[in-house]
Amino acid sequence: MEKLVVGIDIGGTNTNYGIFDKEGNCFVKNSFSTNEQDTFEFFLEKLYQEIEKSKKEIEDKYNIIGIGIGAPNGNYYSGTIEFAPNLNWKGVLHITKLLKKYYDIPIILTNDANAAANGEMIYGGAINMKNFIVITLGTGLGSGIVVNGNIVFGHNGFAGEIGHTIVDINGRICNCGKKGCLETYASATGIKRTVLELINTNNTPSILRDKKSNNISAIDIEIAAKNGDKIALEAFEYTGKILGLKLSDTIAHTNPEAIFLHGGLSKAGDLIFKPTKKWMEYYLLSIYKNKVKLLPSQIENSNAAILGAASLIWSELDKSINQN
Repeated sequence: MEKLVVGIDIGGTNTNYGIFDKEGNCFVKNSFSTNEQDTFEFFLEKLYQEIEKSKKEIEDKYNIIGIGIGAPNGNYYSGTIEFAPNLNWKGVLHITKLLKKYYDIPIILTNDANAAANGEMIYGGAINMKNFIVITLGTGLGSGIVVNGNIVFGHNGFAGEIGHTIVDINGRICNCGKKGCLETYASATGIKRTVLELINTNNTPSILRDKKSNNISAIDIEIAAKNGDKIALEAFEYTGKILGLKLSDTIAHTNPEAIFLHGGLSKAGDLIFKPTKKWMEYYLLSIYKNKVKLLPSQIENSNAAILGAASLIWSELDKSINQN
């Protein structure tokens, strides 16, 4: 039977999953709302039901051999999601242990951005790179750091939380409980907060003023910017400035060949890439200037996160074979 793996991306808004072969071909994919289930146990039951429903869509000749999961604050070492600020369920969630009740196959968990970085290394633009970073711009901001061809997990599994480094010690309140975290500025929710601040502090005309504050989305801001809306354009410029500043710090730490932007906000293209690149270069130490590429993910965007999660299983299997 041909071997397939399940890739799962647990996001603050939606959970996406897909079934892939080793070449990265997607046989089926789907999604559901992450936070509609009251408890984490109900969420896992929903996830199991969705996967089983999708398995029926592929022929019996395929065999599911593992599950890879990317999640905010996912700990590769312990298989737990720990105190994820953008999920409704708090505390330590023993996801791999609990999923073993449903599936007696290898289950690997890591930070969602680490999963994206692994996928970029195997299937995307980082195939021939040994040192690079993936930044995920979604509900929050995640980061996966690769050094010498290996994902950096750190001492206890949480290396690379760039989204929770501080931009302003007296800045915006973050869901993690701190003030001024990068993700409160450079993310889908962060750019929305910027737009609302701009609307409330100046009289610049904007089509975004006609929307209720809780109905403005990153896509609305992108559309407005593409139509020349001054508030939206200023929001993208400000977001890029903050992101570029923090990426310049990160470059000093790891000296990567490239930084890949991935996730919903990255789909805005030049609106986010141009200001980020400009300010990143502005703040860089001279020895790094014009030496680090800022690139979009080279994996089909609709598959990138779940393919990255699925790639964890193939990487682990290859590692076991090489060790033996």
